[in-house]
Amino acid sequence: MSLPYKSVIKLSLWLIVLPALLFGLYTWASLSWVYSSGERAGYVQKFSLKGYLCKTWEGEIVLVSMPGTQAEKFFFTVEDAAIAKKVNDSLGLRVKIHYQEHKGVPSSCFGETAYFVDDLVVLEK
Repeated sequence: MSLPYKSVIKLSLWLIVLPALLFGLYTWASLSWVYSSGERAGYVQKFSLKGYLCKTWEGEIVLVSMPGTQAEKFFFTVEDAAIAKKVNDSLGLRVKIHYQEHKGVPSSCFGETAYFVDDLVVLEK
């Protein structure tokens, strides 16, 4: 017993289109919904454009609370080219970054971290 030709096409489309649609909806939701937001201050230590296929700006800021204490690193991603230029120009300077955390982003094509920087202010030169 075989299915009619049109039924096979409809079934195939639903098996391809429905999962793609659900994946797209999940991706949109994870990038739109902000889990948390905040600010960090420190020195931008490293910032680079990474990736084989999907190029993203990835950075590292060293957070120093008091002199003589162990420094903590905070890893972040930048999507906007204007913010990426500001970060590049502030390498080695004390800065304050504002970030938004997006949980559950399904691919590293959007960034290697969950923390997306949307503003940067140089605190001292």
